[in-house]
Amino acid sequence: MDRGSILRVWLPLLAGLWGLGWLYLYGPGPHDVLREIGLSLGLLGLAGVILARYTLGRSFSITAKATALVTAGIYSRIRNPIYVSGIVFATGVILMLRQPALWLLLLVIVAMQIIRARREARVLEGAFGDAYREYRRHTWF
Repeated sequence: MDRGSILRVWLPLLAGLWGLGWLYLYGPGPHDVLREIGLSLGLLGLAGVILARYTLGRSFSITAKATALVTAGIYSRIRNPIYVSGIVFATGVILMLRQPALWLLLLVIVAMQIIRARREARVLEGAFGDAYREYRRHTWF
């Protein structure tokens, strides 16, 4: 295990687990089935983000870049698993917090992720052409 994978995968995983655990135990709202569903969604979303980051390796970037066309692992089914998993994670957190206004924030996040995904798709299609178009036909979002 190299330093890069520790910083890119394991440290965020530990931070996310700690944050979800703290929120579940000490956050506002009742401890009921809805809170447990929120925790489950939060864990599922966190796992998806970490798995996607691990699969991307050094191809990950904050801005759209075309360093490699990653089509293995979770990317063989979903083109943007970090965005999808992040939304699942946020949904879980919102369920645990029980703050209705946060649902509006989630709508903004979803819109932003769609815009980012479209921007990335243009960059990847420009760099990888037919290979990316074929990949896109066989994957979701």
